[in-house]
Amino acid sequence: MSGILDLLNSDLGKQIISNVSDKTGINSTQATEVVSSSLPALLGAMQGNLLSGNGAEGLINAVTGGKHDGSILDNLSGFINGGDFADGSKILGHLLGDKLGSVENGISEKTGVSSSIISKILPMLAPIIMGYLGKQTKSKGVSDGAGLGSILGGLLGGSSDGGSIGGSILNSVLDQNNDGKVDVNDAITAVTKKKGGLGGLLGSLFGKK
Repeated sequence: MSGILDLLNSDLGKQIISNVSDKTGINSTQATEVVSSSLPALLGAMQGNLLSGNGAEGLINAVTGGKHDGSILDNLSGFINGGDFADGSKILGHLLGDKLGSVENGISEKTGVSSSIISKILPMLAPIIMGYLGKQTKSKGVSDGAGLGSILGGLLGGSSDGGSIGGSILNSVLDQNNDGKVDVNDAITAVTKKKGGLGGLLGSLFGKK
C-alpha cells in the first residue's frame, strides 16, 4: 500500500502541489511543505475519528457512499481554479471541529507560510483526499470502517492489513494522553506538535525536522 510519500511523489501529488502554488501564489517549495504537512494532519484526524468512533459512521458513509468517487482527481485544476471550497470547509468542520485553528497555526509554524494562506489551502485539500480515499475504497471493494482503517493505516505508515493500527508505532504516537484510546484530540495534538509525535514521525519521511 502506498504511503504519503509515494502519493506526494506521484503525478497526482505533483498536480496537487502545482495547482496549490498557482492558486495561492506561494512558490512550489512552500506548496510542497504545506501539502506534505497538511495531508498527515487530515489523514491523522480521519484515523483518530475511526479509532475513537467519533464521527466514524459519517466518515465511512462519506467515503464509500459515492459522493467522493474520485472523479475530482480527473480535473484538479478545474476544481481548484473554480474556487468553490464550501464542501472542503464542511469536511474540515466534521474532522477537526474547533481544533481547525490549532491545525492551521501548527502547519503555519512548521512551514513559515501564513495561517491565512493555510486556511485557504486546507479546504482545497480536504475534498481531494476524500476523493482519493473514495477511489481507493471503490477499487478495493471496501465498504466498512475496517477496510477504510486499513487504507488510512497504509498511508500513515501503520498497519495495512487489519484496519486497526493496534500495537503499531502509530497507536502509541497518536495516544497522546496515554488513556488507551485514540480520539481526534490525540490526533490533532500529534500532528501539530513541533517535535516528536506523528508530525515528527512523518516529517522524517520528508527530510524535515
